[in-house]
Amino acid sequence: MALAACDRPAKSPDAPGASKSAAFKHDLPEDVSGYYLPTEEVRVDNWRLHHVFMGQVPDFIAWEGGQRPAGFAPVMFEFEDMVGPPLESGNRRRLRLIPAAYDVTEDRVRVQALSGGLGAVSFDGKLDQGALATARRNLGDQGVVLKGTLKVGNRTFNNVSMRWWAGD
Repeated sequence: MALAACDRPAKSPDAPGASKSAAFKHDLPEDVSGYYLPTEEVRVDNWRLHHVFMGQVPDFIAWEGGQRPAGFAPVMFEFEDMVGPPLESGNRRRLRLIPAAYDVTEDRVRVQALSGGLGAVSFDGKLDQGALATARRNLGDQGVVLKGTLKVGNRTFNNVSMRWWAGD
């Protein structure tokens, strides 16, 4: 997958090796890793929400401990350019948003990011552990596992529903 940009927060709240930041926290007794794909198109201008990614618990621990590899975070938004020409690979240009803040628990996902092209982006949703367990057993299920409010710039999308996919 090609990345159009890896937007990072304007300033890093923690220096490498710093202790947990209040801006980044998780409380996950279960693995919620995977891709959360919208069940219906969510589009702002030429950008369509492709997925929300969540990593494994060690990814959250490392990030909160100050390990911040370029282009990766334990929670990320990825948008796809639906108007621009396809890349040589045939895929569309993507915009990955690294969080400025997150709070992820076993039943709640709150993420905030900032993009030069899209402005402020946030999601506040409820994670259904029962539906997630079913989806994981079935290696991906059409059922809704995450539902909430997505804000992109001055646009608000209520009741955004997402299904789970393990990825490649």
